[in-house]
Amino acid sequence: MNISSGERCAVAGTNRQNILLGRTVTTRSPAETQALAAVLAGKLKPGAVLALHGELGSGKTCFVQGLAAALGVEGIVNSPTFTLINEYRGRIRLYHVDLYRVKSEAEFQGLGLEELQACGGITAIEWPEIFARLLPAETLHLHFEYVDESRRRIRIGG
Repeated sequence: MNISSGERCAVAGTNRQNILLGRTVTTRSPAETQALAAVLAGKLKPGAVLALHGELGSGKTCFVQGLAAALGVEGIVNSPTFTLINEYRGRIRLYHVDLYRVKSEAEFQGLGLEELQACGGITAIEWPEIFARLLPAETLHLHFEYVDESRRRIRIGG
């Protein structure tokens, strides 16, 4: 994965400054997916919301593991499929949300995502598709695609 300074673009908005918006990056290993997350983590501001779109096995949880490491989280980072939200403490809190099992708007509203955003952490949401219209306008959408056993294609924004 090569990310040159020429590929970075400044974007208006408090949470999307200097991110590779509109770029597609192909990673060739979990370590590269995590390194991309670390680059983005360094540009995100407290309160940022990331919507991680993609099929099972496309690298979403691996990406969140990279975010967590870059934010100083120690320990294991797993998908919150059954707990819905995992909170990790680092130099900035990370809220890892999995909406796969959330079936209604009322259940979504009951998760308290607005409160998490107000707490000044970074919120990464897996399976946001059904509730995307309810996410904050400044949400950064990342689209993950399984290419083959070792490669993932990640489109940032859009």
